[in-house]
Amino acid sequence: MRCTTWNVNGIRSVAKKQIVPWEVLADSEVICLQETKAQPDQLDAKLREPAGWHAHWHSAVKPGYSSVAIISKVKPDEVVAGLGDPQFDNEGRVLAARFGTLVVITAYFPNSREAGARLPYKLDFCTLMEKYLAAWKKKGNEVLLMGDYNIAHQPIDLARPKENEKNAGYLPEERAWMTKFLGLGYRDVFRERNPDVVGAYTWWTNWGGARQRNVGWRIDYGCVTPGLVDRVTETSIQSRIMGSDHCPVTVALS
Repeated sequence: MRCTTWNVNGIRSVAKKQIVPWEVLADSEVICLQETKAQPDQLDAKLREPAGWHAHWHSAVKPGYSSVAIISKVKPDEVVAGLGDPQFDNEGRVLAARFGTLVVITAYFPNSREAGARLPYKLDFCTLMEKYLAAWKKKGNEVLLMGDYNIAHQPIDLARPKENEKNAGYLPEERAWMTKFLGLGYRDVFRERNPDVVGAYTWWTNWGGARQRNVGWRIDYGCVTPGLVDRVTETSIQSRIMGSDHCPVTVALS
């Protein structure tokens, strides 16, 4: 099963550019989207229910904000929206689809914001995510957590680590949580298989020609439970796909 995650920074925005995710990522069987920035009733039928796909949306209460979706060729056996806590679920940040014993999750982690203004909120989200994943595992499932984590874990994961040590996404507390998360057994398979690859980024600011110069950050991930590691046949960053300030990330499973 080929699974791809993409923060589209507005599903209606990429559609206007004729860059529809399930068309440009047609070789994927599951597409996890973040920042769709729309409620289903705001979308036309072709976007809301794409032909040949099963679409599930989890949107923020606030219009035009956050929101996630899972678009799959195979109908999921179960779909679960949210973490079970209104402070996060009202922002439409997490959606899970179960295919047999495989659970694919799309997650849009909070941005800690300038000077860490929203860091406590983000860390609470991360803690609840640990419990949420553990509950899926306790039921006998393997998990693929895809999405925009809004964290660059190590210096190799961003172009200018020293200049960003006090900036959102690279704060010590965020990086420490990512270390803790991986210490629980979850596997960042892209970095494991590409330990020395520099310049592998998934997000670029829109300013100063950052994408053209590849001055970016790797903040989008596909992390798996240990039982899936040997089933990973591909892990890639598709930086040539345009349309958003993020690019797609793929994890394929046998």
